[in-house]
Amino acid sequence: MADDKLVGIVLVSHSAQVAASVAELARGLAGGAAAVPVAPAGGTEGGGLGTSAELIASAAASVDRGAGVAVLTDLGSAVLTVKALLAEGDELPEGTRLVDAPFVEGAVAAVVTASTGADLDAVEAAAGEAYTYRKV
Repeated sequence: MADDKLVGIVLVSHSAQVAASVAELARGLAGGAAAVPVAPAGGTEGGGLGTSAELIASAAASVDRGAGVAVLTDLGSAVLTVKALLAEGDELPEGTRLVDAPFVEGAVAAVVTASTGADLDAVEAAAGEAYTYRKV
């Protein structure tokens, strides 16, 4: 399957290390999902804790293959930053969507689902279903 048909995934965390680690974990657990375009967007430009509209926009552009971009976030202000970018209308690729999902489990589900060539709706649904995963 050509990677240009896959949904891109952006993982937005307040920490660059957390975003990068969750991206690595999701790719690893997804097995053959190496072709799925996944980009972490963590922390600030200076390497501190926080969120950066510029880093998020850059990450989204880097994973856009024309099939849509699913953006997963960790905490409140990351959500607000992505919502602000979406409201501006021209900062993120067309077809970018903020996905309501748990960060780690949702990222794994999104990457696994995207690796099958599923569309953005299916990737969003799979990530959101991760809220129902029981641990005990």
